[in-house]
Formats: sequence, structure tokens, C-alpha cells
Amino acid sequence: MVNLDDSIGKILLDLQKTDPDTFKKLLKKTQEENPELFEVGIEKENPDVERYNNETEQYNKRIDKD
Repeated sequence: MVNLDDSIGKILLDLQKTDPDTFKKLLKKTQEENPELFEVGIEKENPDVERYNNETEQYNKRIDKD
């Protein structure tokens, strides 16, 4: 499932770069059809993202040391 999520993410990023109008339409349609996907507030996500970023930074520092 992770590989599928990564592939979809890459496709969407590419679409956003190459055809931003279509990307906006797709995002708007997705939001209309699946509003629950957009209900998670930034406040709830930030601690998880911050923790992940800190862990990644620590890992990178350990690799750079070696």
C-alpha cells in the first residue's frame, strides 16, 4: 500500500507541475466528493510532521558522522 501511495503522490506532484489547472479541478472534485479527507486540521498534523522531521534530521546527522 505504501508503494501505491508513493506512486499516486508522485503522479499528483507531476500533474501539479505540468498541468496546474487540471490538478486544481481534480483536487476540488475530490474535496467535494470526499470532504472527510480534508477535515483533519493542521494543528493535529503538525506534531506528527514535526516528530518525523526531527527523527529524520537525527538519522541524517548519525549517517553524516559515520
